[in-house]
Amino acid sequence: MTQPPKTIAVIGAGIVGVSTAVWLIRAGHKVVLIDKTGPAAQTSFGNAGLLASAAIVPVTTPGLIWRAPKILLDPTEPLFLKWSYLPRLMPWLARFLSHANARDARRIARALMPIIGDSLADHQALAAGTGAEGYITPSDYVYLYKSEADFRADRFAWDTKAENGFTWREMNAADYAQYDPKLAGPDCYAAALPNHGYITDPGDYIKTLADYVARSGGQIIKAEVSAILRDGGRVTGLRAGGTVIPCDAAVLTTGAWSKPIARDLGLTVPLETERGYHLELWNPSFTPAAPTMINAGKFVATPMQGRLRLAGIVELGGLEPGPSRAPFDLMRKNLARVFPTLTWSHETEWMGHRPTLPDSLPMIGAVPGVQGAYVGFGHQHIGLTGGPKTGRILAQLISGQTPNLDLSPYAPGRFA
Repeated sequence: MTQPPKTIAVIGAGIVGVSTAVWLIRAGHKVVLIDKTGPAAQTSFGNAGLLASAAIVPVTTPGLIWRAPKILLDPTEPLFLKWSYLPRLMPWLARFLSHANARDARRIARALMPIIGDSLADHQALAAGTGAEGYITPSDYVYLYKSEADFRADRFAWDTKAENGFTWREMNAADYAQYDPKLAGPDCYAAALPNHGYITDPGDYIKTLADYVARSGGQIIKAEVSAILRDGGRVTGLRAGGTVIPCDAAVLTTGAWSKPIARDLGLTVPLETERGYHLELWNPSFTPAAPTMINAGKFVATPMQGRLRLAGIVELGGLEPGPSRAPFDLMRKNLARVFPTLTWSHETEWMGHRPTLPDSLPMIGAVPGVQGAYVGFGHQHIGLTGGPKTGRILAQLISGQTPNLDLSPYAPGRFA
């Protein structure tokens, strides 16, 4: 500890907020963790459960700008759009697509490496001694293609992974039949990346981490924060649920809902939500040997406690509308094709919001011009993967320490 203990308010109790709270507690600070719906009640509850260290390649790969219209118009593609939202989305979408080139994609991948590149170890360090350790399962992460030709066609992504130090084992149909006979097909081709992992129940995992915060002296409050209060450019407290909560510093980690408070702090925040869908199959007759990205359907199948979770389909359409039926229908269609013999007792559906900035990088760090204000949001599809490292970075900054990485790619003021 390089500075005296402080009272820190962490706004948002998803994986980033809870991770920040855990590391702040360990650094000796007093923590108040505040969330309008409680720990893991929003985006961090619903995801693939995957610690996807190799998911450094952004969606904005070369050529996307030309493929995007076809993808949006094709009902078999895993990207949907609420067309009534398009006029509002267009300025953000133009900035997002401007990064769809090899130079920017490689730059983004390099910038994501320090945040997600060692996710399994980051989660193990976060969970140590909290009671949440048992939810973490080390595993491979498998990409399954219909053919070797399809795998070779994905060369840019695999070259980018290799450039950042990832290795993998390639398997033809015969090899993969030995690895995972339930999913093997006559012409399939797979690549298995070691040193990954998954969380067997993301919601309970984060709630257990939050319980550790409470047991360690932290305070957990269920309330909606309407403002971060300042005096002379310094954070003095929060206004939440009609009351004022005093604090020495505040950390905003509310994901897709971060824009209003961040904007009030003076930040330019071109934040959008990718509406993510997942489908859970309970008591399945079998599960994959490891979390598996089914490339043809662009969804991940992850074994979890008592169920198989399918996730990965995305819709652009803002925060307000409820779930659409088409993404679930496509997921069921792909499910029937990939797992034709699978049976299960019942299923559950979920839709939530992935916070995405146009350069596919999160905002992490101190807010310029406001002493004691910090942010950590915008992790798009990799929030669970990058949450522990983000929380540790924020705790270090608040404690007056200098993290051992270049924080400039995540600078909160970079869009000013």
